[in-house]
Amino acid sequence: MPDRKRLSFRELFLRNRRELLDYLTRKVGPDDAPDLLQETFVRALRHERFDAVVDPPAFLQRIAVNLSLDFLRRRKTESSYLQYVDYFLDAPSPEATPEETLAHKRKSERLAAAIAALSPRCRDVFLMGVFEDIPMTEIARRLGVSDRMARKHMANALRLCRAALD
Repeated sequence: MPDRKRLSFRELFLRNRRELLDYLTRKVGPDDAPDLLQETFVRALRHERFDAVVDPPAFLQRIAVNLSLDFLRRRKTESSYLQYVDYFLDAPSPEATPEETLAHKRKSERLAAAIAALSPRCRDVFLMGVFEDIPMTEIARRLGVSDRMARKHMANALRLCRAALD
């Protein structure tokens, strides 16, 4: 990167980081905001025609908004994964009645049957995402599908598993 471009990007960073960090902190919280701020600037810097952007601060804001929305969608999906993991990993408490223990066992069996009934691709996405905690973009890369397709497979798996548990 030429020195002049690097200097102007540094100035852009210095002028806009506080406002963007404040926005991201309000949207995603203080723990994740710095990472999203960094990603905002990385994406802007990697943009092939960043030099032609008419309003760089607005461009940065749009990147930050999109990143925060993606992050929140991912967080919502990930929290729904946890209920499925709980059925397999959390045994009923020692104080559970025999009926509660049996109900837990039956739910676990229904969930296992639902997972087994998923299409192979759908099942792969579900197992990698839920039990191996692999990010959706990495699952898509490993399976050779788009990020959007991997998310559709996950949504389908979650819908079918949820139906099996109801």
